[in-house]
Amino acid sequence: MAEKKKKVYKIRIKRGDKVKIIAGKDKGKEGKVLVVDREKNRVIVEGRNMALKHLKPNKRRSLPQGGITRVEASIHVSNVMLLYRGQTTRVGVETTYVERDGKKVAVRQRIAKATGEIID
Repeated sequence: MAEKKKKVYKIRIKRGDKVKIIAGKDKGKEGKVLVVDREKNRVIVEGRNMALKHLKPNKRRSLPQGGITRVEASIHVSNVMLLYRGQTTRVGVETTYVERDGKKVAVRQRIAKATGEIID
């Protein structure tokens, strides 16, 4: 049987960005990106998409008796949108060429598509 080809996303969201969730059980909520997994096209947002995790008892861990805790689960990158100056925006990349030490060097910057401003 042929393997299903995964869609490759250009993830333009970075760790520390503020995002708004646009689909799923936490739709409309905002949070800060903690982890970006580029291989799986997923992000973990602080305090959002909480899931229950069952822990076995372990003397070295903080829960020696084990138990059930709540942890942030990952969200697909297509279900989050960057927040820039309080509004959601798509993210583009603009390349400019700068001369350094007599050589042209490509400098890439993220652009907010809604306003055209440079994000960082």
